[in-house]
Amino acid sequence: MTKLTAREIAARAPQGWVLLPGVLRTRLRTGGFAAGLELLNAIGAAAEKADHHPDLDLRYTYLDVTLSSHDVGAVTGRDLRMAATVSELALAAGVELEPAGIVRLELALDSPASAAVRPFWAAVLGMDEHTDEFGDDLRDRYGVLPAVWFQKSGTGEPRQRWHPDLWLDPSQVQGRIDAAVAAGGTLVSDVDAPSFWVLADPEGNQMCLCTWQDREQAR
Repeated sequence: MTKLTAREIAARAPQGWVLLPGVLRTRLRTGGFAAGLELLNAIGAAAEKADHHPDLDLRYTYLDVTLSSHDVGAVTGRDLRMAATVSELALAAGVELEPAGIVRLELALDSPASAAVRPFWAAVLGMDEHTDEFGDDLRDRYGVLPAVWFQKSGTGEPRQRWHPDLWLDPSQVQGRIDAAVAAGGTLVSDVDAPSFWVLADPEGNQMCLCTWQDREQAR
């Protein structure tokens, strides 16, 4: 199965689905546990029929659905077809898709010696080392902890060693920036927008808002 580019996925994904690194995700606002369980069972039956299974996270008032082709580690046409099926099942159940809150948090360690420190963080966090075309990172096999990746930095001090990356839908970026600035933060750089924006809190601690835009693949 062929990996799709981020642009292809964004153009073909059903409305209400958000492209995050390596996955498509949406939130189904069920409003109650019983309705969520019924919809989950319907999605499960469809997944069994298609032999392509999403990750399902059922909560009291919503159901999160995450799609990825695990054999290739990316989003493929199978995921787009399953996304369309899930959207149809939600529509039939009178359940709305609510993509606005769909995000993914990653942690980046800025280090001049990532190869030396990576085994420590893998051990202490109990995560697996992973390598792909985007570089080396650490991943929780159960998807509970955020991924950790390593960014080359200089040795000068002072320097910020850790920073969070928040992946979100492009439509949500400006609202997040406006809210951050209103809360006392600053927009440090938009040079790499719309791939990512750098913001800082009042003490200068930085983070990035990231999207799939201007990337061949959604990392």
